[in-house]
Amino acid sequence: MSALPSGFWETLPLGRDVRLLTHDTNGLAALAKPAGTLSHPNESRDRSRALLTAHYDNETECFQWPVDGALRRLWLLNRLDSGTSGVILVAADAALAAAIRAHFRDKRVHKIYQAIVFGRPRMPVETWRDLLAVSKKGGRIRTATKAGNIPAESRMQVVHARPDGGLTLLQLEPRTGRSHQLRVQCAKRNLPIVGDQTYGDFKRNRTFAKESREKRLFLHSLETRFDYEWGGRTHSFTARAPLPEAFERILR
Repeated sequence: MSALPSGFWETLPLGRDVRLLTHDTNGLAALAKPAGTLSHPNESRDRSRALLTAHYDNETECFQWPVDGALRRLWLLNRLDSGTSGVILVAADAALAAAIRAHFRDKRVHKIYQAIVFGRPRMPVETWRDLLAVSKKGGRIRTATKAGNIPAESRMQVVHARPDGGLTLLQLEPRTGRSHQLRVQCAKRNLPIVGDQTYGDFKRNRTFAKESREKRLFLHSLETRFDYEWGGRTHSFTARAPLPEAFERILR
């Protein structure tokens, strides 16, 4: 790729509270997305709520914005649900973007999430395997474990459990990348993620929000890492977004 304009990474039109975590010399970067921020705008009116406050081309999956008469671009490599915070990847080169997206498709990207759930698992470490059914209606994706035929696998490990057993911090490592996979797999095991308004425990969510004044989905993309080939060399990339303060507060 050609050299990026001076100050490219420092002058990104980042959305509210979005942070640049890291970038490498090839043009691959990671951003920290807050809960409630869209991975990309679905319509122009969504720009103020998106990862970048810029035009987004759905066909190329690329943000575009003008600077000094030139058009700058940033390709989105993966997505997080609006309510999920944490690491999200972007690239400043179309060919590099295609290469990294292939890594995601081939399951060569290692992702680590952490989530706070109601309840406590029976075992401190488990591998969860399910068959999911994924449907899309009216632009909304819904996933279920009934009558499913799409394999989903995740590794679960208990990180911290409150002594009263009411809340537990889990580390979740998906080995497949199905829509809403972690949220559905937790709910199936009677461990609904706190604040999940689609698959969670609505009564406990209401009580929790009233008592804690926290209304977010407690699911966070903590770390993403992988090796990739580019320019005749192998490169290692790791990005980590610290756990939000809200997680720490409610686990005390």
